[in-house]
Amino acid sequence: MKVKKVKIGIKTTREFLDEARDVMERAIKGEKVKKTTGVYFENLSDMRKILTEKRLEALKTIKDKKPESIYRLAKILHRDIKNVIQDLEYLHNLGLVELKETEKKTIPKVNYEKILLEIAV
Repeated sequence: MKVKKVKIGIKTTREFLDEARDVMERAIKGEKVKKTTGVYFENLSDMRKILTEKRLEALKTIKDKKPESIYRLAKILHRDIKNVIQDLEYLHNLGLVELKETEKKTIPKVNYEKILLEIAV
């Protein structure tokens, strides 16, 4: 799936639940509900813990250099492969990186052009 933009934002639990309730009400009424995707955090502090400089650098490097393996990515980043694997697994679980398994290696992929930051005020 080719996604051009990924939305990352901050929403309180209340905002998330209110939005989910609105979607459910519209679906029950038979209204069309637009599918939205994104990764949301409870607060800025949580977002900073997860989207670290090193993880963002890994995303950009994957997008720009298209490394043929996680090992190659670790070499480009001058980082320990174990730490890169941990970061990629975490980013994969968030849906920010694809890990394509082959017989001999795992190829990291970023299938979007931009990350959009959304913060409600």
